[in-house]
Amino acid sequence: MDTIDTLRSRVNGTVTGPRDAGYDDGRAVWNGMIDRRPAALVRASAVADIAPTIAVARESGLPLAIRGGGHNVAGNGTVEGGIVLDLGGLTDVVVDRETREVRVGPGATLGHLDRATEPYGLAVPVGVVSGTGVAGLTLGGGIGWLTRRYGLTVDNLLGVDVVTAAGETVRANATENRELLWGVRGGGGNFGVVSSFTFQAYELGPDVYAGTFITRAGDWEAALRGLDAWVRGGVPDPLTVIVTFMTPPPGFELGDDPVMLTGFVWASADRVHGEKVVDGLQAAIRPDVAAIEPTTWTAWQSAADGLFPKGVRAYWKNTSFDRLDAATIDVICRRGREQTWLGTGFDIHVMEGAFGRVAEDATPFPGRTSRYWLNVYGYWPDAADDDARTAFVKGFAADMAPHAAGAQYVNFLGHEGSESEARASALSVYGPEKLARLTALKRRYDPDNLFRLNHNIPPS
Repeated sequence: MDTIDTLRSRVNGTVTGPRDAGYDDGRAVWNGMIDRRPAALVRASAVADIAPTIAVARESGLPLAIRGGGHNVAGNGTVEGGIVLDLGGLTDVVVDRETREVRVGPGATLGHLDRATEPYGLAVPVGVVSGTGVAGLTLGGGIGWLTRRYGLTVDNLLGVDVVTAAGETVRANATENRELLWGVRGGGGNFGVVSSFTFQAYELGPDVYAGTFITRAGDWEAALRGLDAWVRGGVPDPLTVIVTFMTPPPGFELGDDPVMLTGFVWASADRVHGEKVVDGLQAAIRPDVAAIEPTTWTAWQSAADGLFPKGVRAYWKNTSFDRLDAATIDVICRRGREQTWLGTGFDIHVMEGAFGRVAEDATPFPGRTSRYWLNVYGYWPDAADDDARTAFVKGFAADMAPHAAGAQYVNFLGHEGSESEARASALSVYGPEKLARLTALKRRYDPDNLFRLNHNIPPS
């Protein structure tokens, strides 16, 4: 019996091979640069399909890729010649209004989660693009519009159910397997397949106070100097700010030249206080246009979705940094003005707040003292532009290196390559003490490194 027949005999979900209809659609992932041909695709119909698929991968010796929302830039949700376990159909979200706890299936996207919590006037701190998978976002950390108010997604993860390489389901929470819970709060999918997540939600919306200030390229230096002075003066936790540099789509009101977009969300019911704080931000950066209109949480969370369609070609780099001095501002503005094509941009996340008050060793996520975080996200439609666009992202990262604090967010990283490169990458992300804890967990739950198609932590 071949691998496909074996899988079909053991799982209730759909098993697709290279000769079956729908194979090419099924194997495609968000990053169009990743073009791999798995031996088999398993579309799970229930959590019960996870353990049998793991067992077949172990028995056959085929590599195993785990796919949740499928939005990973590194393309870890697929594999050449191996088995893909696609959990994208498991999108259940259960909200407990009294406890404000939310249980989420492994295939749910941020959109599934936000639409489920919004009717209750609740929100879970997650990322900024609604098509992102909850699982991948969470296992890497989770930076978004509520980070300064409530911390990362992992800071609000109360518990998980994990199917291990041995096929056993292990529950990890504040009272059971606490070290495993620590590991999945930023250590990625290295320890098993998370079949369920439980989060703490918070009062928010459905209407939210949010908006964007738009600044033309000639005023960027002054705006960034003003932003840094304003941040150093102290920002109330409810306000999260993300500054985006990009070339806008055709028809933009200020023309086709690159712009600086200073977006904000005020996560508090005290609107009067929020307006005063935002007035201070506006005065500091002196934008050309203020776009502040009534919006809901789900509308705001999905506003950028059109910029990241499935199949776009993508390459990203990121780093933390602590100062917007003249040299750093020069790099940012120079690179921003060079980026004149539609597609590709970069964000500066204003950190601190609740994020910065979490102890460095409380989760694997690094850089809790960072003031800013830079994510350079290259994306473009044409394969002919791969070299030039990738070179821009790499060049920008190299220019920022002398000014960076150096912390790395794994969800903004590409594929490391060899095992030695994976080990070096893990050490650079987590540091020696955290990596030692993560490696011990890896040896305990996945000693043979079955779950290696990720930002891998080798068990040795």
